[in-house]
Amino acid sequence: MFGVLRICRMLTGQNIVPQHFSIAHHRSGSTSEMARFVGTKVEFGAEKDELALNIDARELPLIHADTYLNDLLVKYCEAALANKRGDRSHLRTRVENAISTMLPHGRVLAENVARSLGMSERTLARNLSDEGLNFTEILQQLRHDLAVRHLNDRKLHVSKIAWLLGFHEVSAFTHAFKRWTGKTPRQMRTANAY
Repeated sequence: MFGVLRICRMLTGQNIVPQHFSIAHHRSGSTSEMARFVGTKVEFGAEKDELALNIDARELPLIHADTYLNDLLVKYCEAALANKRGDRSHLRTRVENAISTMLPHGRVLAENVARSLGMSERTLARNLSDEGLNFTEILQQLRHDLAVRHLNDRKLHVSKIAWLLGFHEVSAFTHAFKRWTGKTPRQMRTANAY
């Protein structure tokens, strides 16, 4: 709760003071330092953890906002939603979401994706198979779709795109992209420039 308040203050550059701050945890003794940090009374032993800010707080600008990144992400999200097929399964979407968060960090393993979804690797494989899906195919299709979208943004260098898709080397990304499309990333960019 205190961390959330601190992050809100850091993001806005404002000393935001909650209207209400309550914690379900019971505490005995002095809470004056906590109240001083929060800027208002801290209620312990409440029914639930709750932090209520003034409604005007949502209008505060973020001092370190990256408008380029925000526009980029909004564009990709809107394109992803527009391109989503109606026949996509809920499980496939969950798997794709899990993969997306892991891609820039290196090798995406089925066991890690399964763990993030709260199931074993065998259960994930069985559930995907029941829907006629395959983990490797989902991973490759997602990488392909993201690669094409990223290449449309000329501000993103090919090496950055390779990293975003979990490739350690640009050459590995180039080979994979050529396998998917028959063209190298640079050839695709050149073809799309006209």
